[in-house]
Amino acid sequence: MTPTAAYSLRRRLLAWLLLSTALIGGVAMFDTWDEALDTANEVSDRVLAGSALAIAERVIVAEDGALEVDIPYVALEMLTSAAQDRVFYRVDGPPGTFITGYQNLPSVARREGQAVAFENASFRGEPIRVAVLARSASTGIRSVPFVVTVAETTMAREQLTRTILIRSALRILFMIIGAAVIVWIAVTLSLRPLYRFSEAIAERSPDDLHPIGERVPNEVQGLVDTVNSFMVRLEGALNALRHFTGNASHQLRTPLAIVRTQLALADRADDLATAKSAVRKADEAVAGAEHILAQLLLMAKIDAAGRSAAFRKLDLTDLVRGLTGDHVPGAADRGIDLGFEGEGVMQVNVEPLLIGELVKNLIVNAILHAGSGTEVTVRIERSDEMARLEVEDNGPGIPPEKRAIVLERFGRLGRGDASGTGLGLPIVEEIARLHGATLSLHDGSGGTGLKIRIDFPLAG
Repeated sequence: MTPTAAYSLRRRLLAWLLLSTALIGGVAMFDTWDEALDTANEVSDRVLAGSALAIAERVIVAEDGALEVDIPYVALEMLTSAAQDRVFYRVDGPPGTFITGYQNLPSVARREGQAVAFENASFRGEPIRVAVLARSASTGIRSVPFVVTVAETTMAREQLTRTILIRSALRILFMIIGAAVIVWIAVTLSLRPLYRFSEAIAERSPDDLHPIGERVPNEVQGLVDTVNSFMVRLEGALNALRHFTGNASHQLRTPLAIVRTQLALADRADDLATAKSAVRKADEAVAGAEHILAQLLLMAKIDAAGRSAAFRKLDLTDLVRGLTGDHVPGAADRGIDLGFEGEGVMQVNVEPLLIGELVKNLIVNAILHAGSGTEVTVRIERSDEMARLEVEDNGPGIPPEKRAIVLERFGRLGRGDASGTGLGLPIVEEIARLHGATLSLHDGSGGTGLKIRIDFPLAG
């Protein structure tokens, strides 16, 4: 599988920031342009209206009743700017009467109640802004209406709009650059704990699988906990592997040596009977090694199941009854009376394969050590809120002071039970502990033999 190419978290965050701020900045610039245009028009319109008002104040009625105006050129100079705008004016008397100014200068229709009317127009091929002010000059007897029209080209307005827009753009650009620098620094500082975490792992010995205690931000703590949990599980798996290989090498050394010895004796035998005897003993040693290996593999399976067991609910009575029946013929061959006692449903949460191994180990252990002419009873009964499994025999039993030995791995009593591996009861105890059950050893009925008892929690 091709590994996914790595990417930089810092660059990705920076790209998202720049993209989002650029988008927001574009929207802001559009709004700024619209507002700059309104601001430039508002400022310039006020000056334009002021000029029209200044001209209107100089309109008077002459002795012959005609209107006269003394243009205050200072009012027109108010409109001059660095953009070198040109200014135009026009004064009209009663309808159809032109007094002074640029006669072709377009006028603007005013709405009722509007003091000054503004409108964009064109004059001599150039765009202009026109302001129209309507007033009346009084003679003391009557009022004579007149209209003052003042216009200017729009270069100053455009220049003011561009200035506002450019300054706003520079501020937004400065904000984006500043935010990018801040994010770059913040991400670099925030990633330092991850760098230290990476260095802590890189500097470790392959045999050091203890949890890492490096402090990291809360957002990364889940990753650290997951890594630590994985290391704990890995350490458990490695320990189980070491135990398996160590136990296998130790326990298989003797049967393999026996096999080699017997094969060598068979090779040097002078007659067929001696060779067959040596081969038979070698075969028995191979069978013993096979049994030991099977038990070791079962122990490894139990260790693995402790990390990932698939439990389900089943009837313990039905399971144990069936397994007991499977061992009746073998027990009869050894002269042992194997029986089962128990009825009723006992629901427990167990891993079926492991619980089957537990029951088989208990039965085989009893058959192996009880001796010919004895009885072995497998029993299921309810005790309070527990399902109790008992395997009882009336054989030689185990003295109380030696019962702890048989629960140790490869523990033997040293009474000629060479056929055992010393793993039967330790396997049973491991499986019981995995299921939350308790194992205990007791004297059999009447004080003879051995009774092995396991109490399982009943399923809710």
